[in-house]
Amino acid sequence: MATSSTTSAEGPWFIAEQSALDFINTQAWAEQGTHDFWHSDEDVKNWLQQSGLGKLPATFIAKPGELLAEARKLRALILQLVEEKKSGQTPSLMQLNDYLAQAQSFLQVNTDAEGALQIQRLYQQDTPLRALAPVAEQAAELITHGQFEFVRQCEHPECILWFYDRTKAHRRRWCSMALCGNRAKVARFRAKS
Repeated sequence: MATSSTTSAEGPWFIAEQSALDFINTQAWAEQGTHDFWHSDEDVKNWLQQSGLGKLPATFIAKPGELLAEARKLRALILQLVEEKKSGQTPSLMQLNDYLAQAQSFLQVNTDAEGALQIQRLYQQDTPLRALAPVAEQAAELITHGQFEFVRQCEHPECILWFYDRTKAHRRRWCSMALCGNRAKVARFRAKS
């Protein structure tokens, strides 16, 4: 699963240090307002592959736009759950459980590049809901086991990105220094001038 600080100007970025948060970060702030990085089923497929949560098989079946619609629906749900949990509310879990019920997976033992044995969970991803099941599982893991004092929204006043602060001192303030941290430094510098 992608949890590294991968950034490019185009995005979406994998900077949240948690896959479900990276999933909701596929909507971000831009000069003209909120920008959605997903415009097609292909965009969602690419995100799933880049995140390490699945490469959709040739048997994948969906009407055009169906994967995009389901991904946007799940993204809104995960954002709602994170906001509820962060504010101290008990999250509404029924819809998440509906996504989790779609998961069909099995374990497989493989060897890695060095020949060491490893267990890998493989998902059946032949429909949009099944394709998104690994994301729902990441959201369930976050909601149930995440330390929400370390789940934060970027402190830049216009940024809407979330992250899981895994730094040693737990003082991370920005979604990314390259995206918002430097903007804040420049703004402070200009204010002093």
